[in-house]
Amino acid sequence: MKKAIVKTIEQSDKVGLYSICFDGNDLTEYEKFVRKFMDDATLNTDFQKVFRAINRIVANGALERYFRPEGRYGDHLAALSIDSRVLRLYCLRISDQILIVGNGGAKTTRTYEEDEELSGYVMDLQKFDALLEQELQKGKIKIEQNVITGIESASFEL
Repeated sequence: MKKAIVKTIEQSDKVGLYSICFDGNDLTEYEKFVRKFMDDATLNTDFQKVFRAINRIVANGALERYFRPEGRYGDHLAALSIDSRVLRLYCLRISDQILIVGNGGAKTTRTYEEDEELSGYVMDLQKFDALLEQELQKGKIKIEQNVITGIESASFEL
């Protein structure tokens, strides 16, 4: 079992940007992604595209056109849609105003399911998505426009 908490990454008028921390780690999954690829010379162009896309989301919202659906029907899993065949950043696009950014990596296989690392990131986000949905149904957490109320004090067991 993994323990997960959620931290706010950025809050704008258009979107609340969040990420997950696992097992008491100080770095969010998004921060781990940034650190992993920030100085990677071979993927720097793709990383810059991801970074610009995140800035565009902060300015305009987590609009559907910025993402490519991934995962199963009915879950919120999406990959940030950039003109890259290699670098993937997986997210939970809850709405145009709420985005939970996960982790990602270089996709070297035909599908993410064939890559152990990427598949792990996806499965963690899918499990978290299901738990978040349960907490929303119970009313312990509420989504109010671009804010998830109660999320920062919640803990999730994956």
